[in-house]
Amino acid sequence: MSLLVLQLPTRTRLHPQARVSAQAPGVRAELAFVLSPDGQSIQSEGQCAPPLLPKATAVVAVLGPADVAFHRLTCPKAPATRLRAALAGMLEEQVLDEVDQLHLSLAPDARPGEDTWVAAIDRAWLTGELAALESAGVVVDRVVPGLWPDAQAHGHFHVPLDDDKPKTLLTWADAQGVSTWPLQGSLSRGLLPEPLADNTLWTADPAAAAPAERWLGQPVQVLSAAARLLASAQSGWNLRQFELAARHRGLALLRDAGKQFLTPGWRPVRLGLIGLALAHLVGLNAWAWMQRSELQTRRTAVANLLRTTHPQVRAVLDAPLQMARENELLRASAGRPGDTDLEPLLQAAASVWPDGRPPQVLRYENGRLSLGAPGVGAAELAQIRATLEPAGWMVENADNQITLSRPTAAGATR
Repeated sequence: MSLLVLQLPTRTRLHPQARVSAQAPGVRAELAFVLSPDGQSIQSEGQCAPPLLPKATAVVAVLGPADVAFHRLTCPKAPATRLRAALAGMLEEQVLDEVDQLHLSLAPDARPGEDTWVAAIDRAWLTGELAALESAGVVVDRVVPGLWPDAQAHGHFHVPLDDDKPKTLLTWADAQGVSTWPLQGSLSRGLLPEPLADNTLWTADPAAAAPAERWLGQPVQVLSAAARLLASAQSGWNLRQFELAARHRGLALLRDAGKQFLTPGWRPVRLGLIGLALAHLVGLNAWAWMQRSELQTRRTAVANLLRTTHPQVRAVLDAPLQMARENELLRASAGRPGDTDLEPLLQAAASVWPDGRPPQVLRYENGRLSLGAPGVGAAELAQIRATLEPAGWMVENADNQITLSRPTAAGATR
């Protein structure tokens, strides 16, 4: 499964010396990206405008370390529909901004009643960034933080690229949370915890590696932008929760496939499908015409047989039914019993009736022979049915009476 990881630009913060950007919120000229075929290796990387980003099965957006604030609290025991409101009530005293202006997300291992981390992000800014990407045809499946609270202490040095006067920043992440501060100043070293863990991981962007090593006094692991993005994408975090939960990924893929299908490169395929549909349509019409012709031929043959066998029939309305009636009249005039007459019914009953159990009642009506059988058991009735039903007889048992009939023949004579 291919993976496209994007780096969202750092949120612009207003301060007295901030420059005014001419770009509208949520619109960026270029984004840094890395494309991976399996989420582990790098296939390609670079920077380009959102409409020119490569296609992938899944898309992950990475936020800058300073754009996400982490707060520690006890996960409330609330239903999913009220969980966000419960979190907002608990964070109201811990944040400086209005809680309604923040987008909140729970840690991947959050469990009700247990301590967990909650990520807080400026909702309007994140919503604008995601909307700008979607308008360019890029649907983001997951949003992850660049760094997150972890038992492994991690210090990462980086330089904001969209600042007028770039300065090296340090983002520190450990089990106590995530913090970012500049290296300049005498108090920067005092912000690090004492003592530092021996297994502390020190990393740096290529542009911040030299000043980081001078400040730290030891080598640091240099991470390229692509490696850093892939590492962030492998976290279990997903900040698209609650009102920003990802939806309609399938519809977006279907819409993109439809647009691709209408491009000039797919014109031969479209023409081929149209030709195939027309061929099927012509074939179905020809097959239907042949079926109608064969059916009409058979109806004509049956009507001709009726006229030849019974020339006295003048108008042919329902040839099979009229043929059955005329044959029944000929049989009756010749004095021969029919299948539903009393004689065949008595012969069939006599051939299977149990010895020593004479019927108490005998009644014949409309091709049905009813025999009173109070002494006939279930095993004997099953034997009667096993013998007569394969021969086309219908055997019914109700109120200690066994009724024999030929439903097909009786229906034909009516």
